[in-house]
Amino acid sequence: MNSMTGFGKAELTIDGRRMRVEIKSVNQRFLDINVRMPRFLMFLEEAVRKQIQQSLARGRVEVFINYASERDDAKKVTVNQGMIRSYYEAAQAISSELSIPGDIGVIDLMRLPDAVTIEEREQDDSALAELTQKTLAAALEELLSARRKEGEKLMSDITARLSDILEFSKQIAQKEQTVVAEYRDKLTERISVLLSNQPVDEARIAQEVAIFADKCNITEEVVRIQSHVAQFLDADNQSGPQGRNLDFIVQELNREFNTIGSKSGDVEITNLVIRGKAEIEKIREQIQNIE
Repeated sequence: MNSMTGFGKAELTIDGRRMRVEIKSVNQRFLDINVRMPRFLMFLEEAVRKQIQQSLARGRVEVFINYASERDDAKKVTVNQGMIRSYYEAAQAISSELSIPGDIGVIDLMRLPDAVTIEEREQDDSALAELTQKTLAAALEELLSARRKEGEKLMSDITARLSDILEFSKQIAQKEQTVVAEYRDKLTERISVLLSNQPVDEARIAQEVAIFADKCNITEEVVRIQSHVAQFLDADNQSGPQGRNLDFIVQELNREFNTIGSKSGDVEITNLVIRGKAEIEKIREQIQNIE
């Protein structure tokens, strides 16, 4: 089970072409990818998105791609011969007419505006695509590793809380057995007082107790709580994103505790319901970051 929070980076140099990719992700309901890369690499943006989509299902993903060429043929120098000739002739004329001594060299001419232009050579698109794919794959691997480790921490915390929830449900089930008996005793005592110690109609008492027991029966809810917990724990062993499935299970857990609380007026059961719902709410917060 993976978290949606993580960070990965990678840097590769192939044939003098150096690329660095940094990728980070945070929780998000859907997969939201934001790619920042040099303009001349924009033709690869769609490929980058597809590669990320193959590895991630949910989360807000920020991708930063930097590139530098260390190749000898990375730049092209173009000399404007006509402009340099004009500069030289103008310098010679000034020197002659104004009797100003001085020599002008090649380096001086190259430094003059528009005499020389330096341009990036046209890049090899296939080489850039290969470099981007490999560097991104390495960064994604590190990101996925970070998300797995974070997911393990989250699941460890959630498992402990689920254990508490199971214990609360068991205590509720045990308390249910005594609630009916306590109701019978209190009802018998109350009727005896009202009838001034006259014989009590046991059949009527039994009927009232049966109606009460049926109204406050929470066996189904307790069984479903145990089933939901088992489903939650089993999801940790399943492949693929489980966040939405876990969110649904948590909703169902909360529903069962609410039903138990509405059926029972017993103080101890009510307190156990409150404690159970508190743990469920903490689990709900945790799974917001599970993919």
